[in-house]
Amino acid sequence: MTAKAYWIARVTVTDPVAYSGYQALAPEAFAKYDARFLARGGETVTCEGPEWQRQVIIEFDNLAQARACYASAEYQAAREQRKDACRAEIFIVEGV
Repeated sequence: MTAKAYWIARVTVTDPVAYSGYQALAPEAFAKYDARFLARGGETVTCEGPEWQRQVIIEFDNLAQARACYASAEYQAAREQRKDACRAEIFIVEGV
């Protein structure tokens, strides 16, 4: 059985109007790669490290699918929309 993979993102939006361009485009990439949101925008308690406005966990069927989504033309177009609209860290982690 192939391990699931997860995008883990930390985001602080600095320009909500510009960020809406990302929000309009990103769902196309997530739908294409069967992404499932496990956490997005809920209350966060920061125990250690810098605080971020929102935390996101997105599940994919496998690591190849998660990487392909990030590298896709659809996601890169969305990413271009958010480049000056937020601070973000995104990791792809293989599950157990």
